[in-house]
Amino acid sequence: MEYQDYYKILGVERKASQDELKRAYRKLARKYHPDVSKEADATEKFKEVGEAYEVLKDKDKRAAYDQLGANWKAGQQGFQRPPGWQQQTGFGGGHGGASGFSSFFEDLFGGGGGAQYGGQQQAYSARGENIRARVSIDIEDAIDGITRNFSLQIPKHDDYGRPVAKLRRLNVKIPKGIREGQSIRLAGQGSPGTGDGPDGDLLLEVQFKKHHLYTLEGKDIFMNLPLAPWEAALGAIIEVPTPQGKVGLKIAEDSQTGKKMRIKGRGLPGAPAGDFYVVLQVVLPPVSDNKAKALYEKMRDELEFNPREKLNLA
Repeated sequence: MEYQDYYKILGVERKASQDELKRAYRKLARKYHPDVSKEADATEKFKEVGEAYEVLKDKDKRAAYDQLGANWKAGQQGFQRPPGWQQQTGFGGGHGGASGFSSFFEDLFGGGGGAQYGGQQQAYSARGENIRARVSIDIEDAIDGITRNFSLQIPKHDDYGRPVAKLRRLNVKIPKGIREGQSIRLAGQGSPGTGDGPDGDLLLEVQFKKHHLYTLEGKDIFMNLPLAPWEAALGAIIEVPTPQGKVGLKIAEDSQTGKKMRIKGRGLPGAPAGDFYVVLQVVLPPVSDNKAKALYEKMRDELEFNPREKLNLA
């Protein structure tokens, strides 16, 4: 009998993982499926691919197949299984029924090894693969929860298994409180299934656009709030623009740069909701004219203030 190189048929290395085997099998099954393929030998190729995957997907069958080692040369006629093969592997005949696989498979593993063709090509069904993509949204989208229109380049395979990118326009509902790194699942929008198999899903991983005011840490929102020196020193009521609207924030006397003030529940929605943090930033007026310069000189001369007092430089 002629040796069948199952790894070569699937186009994978002998050390390929199960995930790599599955991806290769699905790609080739789509390519050679008689319902879609226009190639003259599609049916035979489809059977070869199915036979190869039938063996390599099974841990024990794959291990037994790999034991052939030096007993074969790819493509050589007259291959003989090692003596006592069936007793060693436990995959001998006696399963009953013709599998439609090659004589190589039948001689090594016996009948009944998986999908039954019964002399006819039956429809192959497999669920389509999930597709992953990224979408960028505004922080306000996660606050309100809206429906957005996205144009995405979705990776696909054509009828011959060749990778292509197709532009797809989708209306996507952004749920309230979604966080960066989470995914929105669109059922049935992934790769098409084969035969009667269902289509896969499209998983959209969310990332947030850079905002001119806010930054995110988990479900909490942060904003730097500039203050004039007299507002920080004397205290003030400042209107703070949060995503849900303006809030009057009381600045205590003698506030310093870097101080954090929390507005509870004004972060991303959730159970519980995130918080909104204001980080104070004292901004000095520029010395833009003689009047400003004179005011700074007056403070220097009349205020007993040493900002480096705690450094103990003496």
